[in-house]
Amino acid sequence: MTNFTHVYLSGGMEYAENEGRDWRQEMHDWLEERLKCRVFNPNVESDRFFARNYPHIDIRALKEKDIVTYAAIVAKLVEIDCKEIAERSELVICYWDDSAMRGAGTKGELTMAKYFGKPVYMVTAMPYTEIPGWVLGCTTLIFSSFEELKEFLLL
Repeated sequence: MTNFTHVYLSGGMEYAENEGRDWRQEMHDWLEERLKCRVFNPNVESDRFFARNYPHIDIRALKEKDIVTYAAIVAKLVEIDCKEIAERSELVICYWDDSAMRGAGTKGELTMAKYFGKPVYMVTAMPYTEIPGWVLGCTTLIFSSFEELKEFLLL
C-alpha cells in the first residue's frame, strides 16, 4: 500500500472546525514521515495562495460583501485542487463528516478522483446510510478511524 508518492487530503473546510486543519496536519506529517509521500494539503496550499495573491483579503467576509469577486477567487482554488487531483495525486484520503456533507468541495474532489481513476480511501464515523450514494460510489475503501487507515497503509 505504500506505493503512493503523492497524496491529496480531502475533507470539509468551509464548514469545518478550524477548516479541518487538525486532522490534515496530523495525516500530512504522518504520511511524510512514515511513508515518505508528498502531500497536497488544501489548508497549506490555500494559505500560500492567499499570502501570494490576496494577502489582505478576508475571504469569509468577502462572501457576504462581494459575491462576484468571492466566486472568482474560489474558482482559482477549485482549479488548483482539480489540477492536483487530475495530474499529480495518486491517492485521495478523505475525511467524511458533517462539514464535508454540508459543503461541495469534497464531493467534487471525490468525483475528480473517480473520473481520473485515483483510489479514494475514506475515513468516517458516519453510518453508511447517511453518506450520499454518489460519494460512496467514488470511494475505494472505507475506514472507521485514522488509526485503522494508517495500519492499512503500513501493510
